[in-house]
Amino acid sequence: MTTEHAARNFDFSRKLLLGLACVTAGVLPAVFGLMHASQVHAQAASPAQAVSPAAPADLAGNWQGTLHAGQDLRLVLKITKAPDGSYKAVFYSIDQGGGQLNVNSVTLQGAAVKMAISVIGGSYEGTLSADGKTIDGNWKQGPSPLPLALERSNPDTAWAIPEPPKPMAADADPSFEVATIKPNISGGNTMQGLTIRGRNFATRNSSLGDLISFSYSVQKKQIVSAPDWLDKDRYDISAVPEQQGVPNSDQIRVMIRKLLKERFGLTFHHEKRDMSAYVLTVGKNGNKLTPNTSNGNLPGLGFRPAPGGITMGAVNATMSDFTGLLQILVLDRPVVDQTGITGKYDFQCTFAPDDSQFNGHPPIPPAQPDATAAAAPSAPSLYEAIQAQMGLKLDAEKTAVDVIVIDHIEKPSAN
Repeated sequence: MTTEHAARNFDFSRKLLLGLACVTAGVLPAVFGLMHASQVHAQAASPAQAVSPAAPADLAGNWQGTLHAGQDLRLVLKITKAPDGSYKAVFYSIDQGGGQLNVNSVTLQGAAVKMAISVIGGSYEGTLSADGKTIDGNWKQGPSPLPLALERSNPDTAWAIPEPPKPMAADADPSFEVATIKPNISGGNTMQGLTIRGRNFATRNSSLGDLISFSYSVQKKQIVSAPDWLDKDRYDISAVPEQQGVPNSDQIRVMIRKLLKERFGLTFHHEKRDMSAYVLTVGKNGNKLTPNTSNGNLPGLGFRPAPGGITMGAVNATMSDFTGLLQILVLDRPVVDQTGITGKYDFQCTFAPDDSQFNGHPPIPPAQPDATAAAAPSAPSLYEAIQAQMGLKLDAEKTAVDVIVIDHIEKPSAN
């Protein structure tokens, strides 16, 4: 991809918040980086294995197989069967940290196996062998399928799922022990990643405005009296906390705030001002969010291509995480959460962005490989999609919001 192309097109592999190696600390690489269509090259799918009509009608058990997607990814599925005959399953990509994802649907009709993991846009179709020991099929996460053969495992053959890293102490007041700040000259005009992998923090193509927006949970219009280079100059930052353990969202914000003060000399004061904003509330029929059961300390948030638009996906996310995603990357105004919803949820929302969103550079999905995909109908608008798919409402209002007034800021000190 050329610099000009990168500057004009949305990076679908971007990660707004905390792409982690395991679900207890976030799940973004497994969620949005497992098999992006622009990053992997599909191999020719092998023909399905011939199956006897007498194939055993039971999927319950542990399954594993290696997906060849540019790199070899070992995948594990743990399937259980309910008394009513229905199946449930959890999914692990152990070479991406082993974070657990819930499988939305698992079916077995005759010997035909189908599974779907909606939060990552992934699906699997295969054929159960006559002896019930293997499934031969294809994984799809994007326009092109990839062959994936699964085998039943037992305690002697099962791959070990990595232990999740321990969280940072809840009462820690962390700082970065070391931080490297380098100018980004790619020409991109939006932040393309803000991640934690283990204890390693990194952000790519971030402006100072992005970092202030994230660390103080404000939209860029809430930052006033700033120099013109606040959003023009962009940086790649890598850092490691002084304290042990994986930080939570608030601890990451604290560390970025300290970095802004120490390396950029940031000082400011708060004011309240009336401003055009979006207010998020619950729809009349209640929300449609799925509670997250991972007990993770960080969310995974991001975007991927979808027919007629893009899908915004979240795992282990609070409403504050969601409104932060909207106001930092998508919308041009602050987003005020008035839902009253607490807890952490998994959800997704497919919509067609307009020219007012994504800082005037809405995503351009990768070209589809066939004419039928290109002819897919347009997805609904963001506002319609949030109401129909999440049971929430996003309305434009004028309301009092917190404003950060810059008193002093300077270009970063040397590494």
